[in-house]
Amino acid sequence: MITINLRPGAKRSVERGSPFAGLADQFKGLTGAIKEPWQIAAVVGWVAVIAGLGFLFWQTGSQLGDLEPQLVEARSEQQVYQGFVRQKRQEERIRDSILTQIGTISAVDGERLIWPHILDEVSYALPDNTWLTSVSDIATAPGFDEQGPAAPSVRIAGMTGDLANYTTFLRRLEASAWLENVLPIDAKTVIEGNRALTQFTIQATFSRADSSQVETTPILESVVED
Repeated sequence: MITINLRPGAKRSVERGSPFAGLADQFKGLTGAIKEPWQIAAVVGWVAVIAGLGFLFWQTGSQLGDLEPQLVEARSEQQVYQGFVRQKRQEERIRDSILTQIGTISAVDGERLIWPHILDEVSYALPDNTWLTSVSDIATAPGFDEQGPAAPSVRIAGMTGDLANYTTFLRRLEASAWLENVLPIDAKTVIEGNRALTQFTIQATFSRADSSQVETTPILESVVED
């Protein structure tokens, strides 16, 4: 409403009201403008959606704040576990390298002890009044079997004063766990110093004894004991 001051010099009093005085009228006008039910439902729906999104945002932020310390702890544990895994893999590589070296040493050692085993078995099987004139390797073409290089064959030559000693020598060689394919090649009577002797030649092949007949000491155990 417009007011005019008809008295010069007189000050017009200005009426001051509350800034929220018109909100009720505006709200009434808004509700009066919205007369259709579907419009009211749409407004209520939008208000519910906005309220729901706000609640979800607040809840997500709260959960994220709670999970942040757990994430830091999980990352710390992961770094520790990765250190354990790297150390374990390093130890496994060292173990594999040591086992490879032990396997190589065992293979070389097995080849080196072939002739000591042959000579030991031959001397153990030798009966009384029987002596050897030669123990030699039979030169054959190199070959391989399932365990590596082919086992060598040996030719044993000797003499005895009794034929029974010769047969005893054969039986003992056949019973050896380190020899196989024991074959009598030659046996004949010879005269030496007015005495009849039996001169013989035997052939045999080296064979690795069964593990139950071999006494071994683990390398690591022997190192610890030393």
